[in-house]
Amino acid sequence: MLGIIGRKVGMTQVYSEGGSLLPVTLVKISPNVVIGKRTLEKDGYQSVIIGTEDLKAKHTTKPYKGIFGDIVPKRILKEFRMDDVAGYEKGQEVALDIFDDVKFVDVSGLSSGKGFQGVMKRWGFHGGRATHGSKFHRQNGSTGNCEYPGRVFKGLKRAGRMGFEKVTIQSLNLVSIDKEKNIMVIKGALPGKKNTELVIKKACKKN
Repeated sequence: MLGIIGRKVGMTQVYSEGGSLLPVTLVKISPNVVIGKRTLEKDGYQSVIIGTEDLKAKHTTKPYKGIFGDIVPKRILKEFRMDDVAGYEKGQEVALDIFDDVKFVDVSGLSSGKGFQGVMKRWGFHGGRATHGSKFHRQNGSTGNCEYPGRVFKGLKRAGRMGFEKVTIQSLNLVSIDKEKNIMVIKGALPGKKNTELVIKKACKKN
């Protein structure tokens, strides 16, 4: 199924039909437009390219404008693989109607960046003793061997930059859609901070 691109507004609370209080995230959907297609004959696979958020003319180059043709250049482009792309044409607008019969969605976005962090925060290491005289509190301990192999193995858990990675949360409940304000209400927390770009698709594991 084709997805849609939006921006995270923030979290709030709503009441369900049964009277339960639900934590939800609001996602603002700007107009999504079909920019192009990939076909089996030409590209070896099928997909639809969606663009959103108009880009100012002074921020575009001639080669980039050539991608869009008569369409106003878009700042964000995403590609959605599909089994059949025959029903989509360049310039066609993708509306929230594609989620009319959808109850659960998968949401992808960049997680919040936390900067350079140690192994306790980044990987959940236990840490050393906190007692008097200990000189080993939050370090990561031994990372390699002595003579052989004489190096640190690739992929070892160490301190480093944490967050700001692509995260996908699956099977989230789509509470409601406000088509007048172009806002989706999704139960639970979504990746990233406020104003984060999000890609929303029909849940692949839950109907």
